[in-house]
Amino acid sequence: MQYSCTKSSAPRTNLYPVWSKARAIALPPDRVATPLALRPYDLRHAAVSTWLNSGVPAAKVAERAGHSVAVLHRVYAKCLDGDDAIANARIERVLDGDNG
Repeated sequence: MQYSCTKSSAPRTNLYPVWSKARAIALPPDRVATPLALRPYDLRHAAVSTWLNSGVPAAKVAERAGHSVAVLHRVYAKCLDGDDAIANARIERVLDGDNG
């Protein structure tokens, strides 16, 4: 899975050569040339995006990521995907009088 919120440039650090080799081993050949997990930090973005898309409450995700909820929403809002149907169903339930 490729996350659209990862950056496409990788900083050159002493970890980069090791990370580059690990990516080449871990990823299918067609993904090695993509920005998928280009930097170790991208795994953090992937984790936070996964937690949010899994329905973990924003306050809990922010706590685990070491962010405020405001920063979490500003940085990761673009990574949320496919939650329109869930949100609409929740709104419908409340409008129908089912607050449980």
